[in-house]
Amino acid sequence: MTLARFAYTALLCFLLPQAIARLVWRARRQPAYLERIPERFGYYRERLEGPIIWIHAVSVGETRAAEPLVRALRAKYPRHRLLLTHMTPTGREAGEALFGESISRCYLPYDFPGAVARFLDRFRPDFGVLMETELWPNLIHACHARGIPLSLVNARLSGKSLRRYERFRTLVRESLERLAAIGAQTDEDARRLRELGGQRIAVTGNLKFDIVPPADQLQRGREWRERYGATRPVLLAASTRDGEEALLLREFRAMSVPNALLVIVPRHPQRFDEVARLIERSGLTYQRRSADQPVAAGTRVLLGDSMGEMFAYYAACDVAFVGGSLLPFGGQNMIEPCAVGRPVLFGAHTYNFADAAEKAIAAGAAVRVRDAAELMRQATMLLTDAAAAERMGKAGTDFVRAHQGATQRVLDLLQR
Repeated sequence: MTLARFAYTALLCFLLPQAIARLVWRARRQPAYLERIPERFGYYRERLEGPIIWIHAVSVGETRAAEPLVRALRAKYPRHRLLLTHMTPTGREAGEALFGESISRCYLPYDFPGAVARFLDRFRPDFGVLMETELWPNLIHACHARGIPLSLVNARLSGKSLRRYERFRTLVRESLERLAAIGAQTDEDARRLRELGGQRIAVTGNLKFDIVPPADQLQRGREWRERYGATRPVLLAASTRDGEEALLLREFRAMSVPNALLVIVPRHPQRFDEVARLIERSGLTYQRRSADQPVAAGTRVLLGDSMGEMFAYYAACDVAFVGGSLLPFGGQNMIEPCAVGRPVLFGAHTYNFADAAEKAIAAGAAVRVRDAAELMRQATMLLTDAAAAERMGKAGTDFVRAHQGATQRVLDLLQR
C-alpha cells in the first residue's frame, strides 16, 4: 500500500464513527438509511450466478444517467447479469423504478480494503463501470490487482472539483492511472482529468442526451394536465434545493398571470414535509401530488411529493425551471425538460452541467436568470406568449437530438 493510500485509509477509519452517525441522522427523515447496513461493509445475502457486469451509480442523478448504458449493455451482453450499486436509498429506489427485477441492486461498501475485497470476492464482476465522478482509491486498486477492468464513464470534472482534487493529487493520480479507460463528457472535462493524471481518456459525450422520455410517463403527464385544468398556465419548479422554494413562493405571489399554477418538486424526498410547511406559511393554497386528487381551481401550488415521475411533471407543464441553480448547488439536469419539448429556465449556478447549460442557451432552448424575480418575469412572458414557448420547446428537442450518441461511444470505449 502506498503512503498516500495508507493515509487515506487511516483517515477513513478515523471518520467511520461520523459516517455511522450521519446514517442515523439521515434516517430521521429517511428510515431506509438504516436498512441493509451490512452491505456498506461488504456483507451480502445475495449471490449472483453467471457472468456479471457491474455499474456503480451513487444516487438518483447517476442512476438515471446510467439508464441508456444499462439497456445497451443488456442488449450487447445478454448472458450477463447486471449489478447496479448505489450509496443512497433514493438511488436504489430509482434503480428499482427504472429496471425492476431485471437487474440486481446493492450498496457499494465503504472504501475500506477489507470491505472492498469482500464485495469483489462475492460478485466477481467481469468488468466494472463508475458513473461520472466517483473515485474510490481502495476499490480502484483492488480491481486493478484482481485484473478486473474498471472504467470511469460520463465523467465530468468542474473547475471547483479540480481544485478540490488537487489537494490530494498523488492519491488521485494513483487512482486515475489504474482505470482501464475514462469516457469524458466534454473536451474541458478531459483536459481537467489529464491535469490530475488521467490516461486512456476519450471524449464520449453526455449519456443524459440519450435518455428517452418513457411513453407511460408522457401519457401520465397528459392526464395530469387535464386534472390541473387543460388551459391553466403551469410553471414547474423541478428538483429544487433547500432555500430555493422560499424564494420562488415569495415571487410567485406577485406573478401577474391569471390562474397560474406553480408545481414544486423538491430534489430530495426527505424535504417534502418541510416544503409543505413552507407553502402553508406563504399563505398560498396548495395540494399534494400524493393525495392523487384533481387540482382545484383555487389551488395555487401543487407539491410534487413523489419519486420517479419527473418526466410526467415535465410533460404536464408549460414552462420548466430546473432547480439547484438559483443558489450555489451546481444545478440539475436541464436536458430532460428539453427532451420533452418544454422551454427551460435556470439560474446562475450550473457548474455541474456547465457545458449542457451553455449549449442549451446557444440553441435557444433555455434562458439563464439572475434571481427568482427575473425567473418569474421570464416565466410570465413564456406563459403568455404561446408562440415563443413553442419555439423554445422545439429548439429543445432539436438540441437534444443533435447531441445524442454517447451510449454507442461508451460501448465502443468499453469494448476496446
